[in-house]
Amino acid sequence: MARILVAEDEAALREFVQRALAHHGHEVEAVKDGAEALHALQGKETFDLLLTDIVMPIMDGIALSLKVAKDFPDLKILLMTGYAAERQRAYNLEDLIYDVVAKPFTLSDICDKVDEALSGKNPEGGTASTTDFGLAKKN
Repeated sequence: MARILVAEDEAALREFVQRALAHHGHEVEAVKDGAEALHALQGKETFDLLLTDIVMPIMDGIALSLKVAKDFPDLKILLMTGYAAERQRAYNLEDLIYDVVAKPFTLSDICDKVDEALSGKNPEGGTASTTDFGLAKKN
């Protein structure tokens, strides 16, 4: 199917995502931070999608996304985070990224979002969803 690079500093989540996507038929390489992801991207292998956490040591997902969008403009980027404040940091990246996936997520959630990104379908609303609706008041 697709070659996916996963950048996630939390080992258990990195392994979960790697296994889920591999089981879903993708070829997955997983690294523990943005610097390793950038190194992998600059290698001989090409990738169809970068799935990266926002909060990571050495190089975070925002800095990685900015660099990747400049150097690899055809590479699709999907961010993930468990922090509402970090989701807001991705606000200015809406033109560069596909979407932001909120943690925690299920196996089917992440596989579905990856499939959407790879197929080129727009996320709900047509642009990346960087707004945290979890605390929004209902009328």
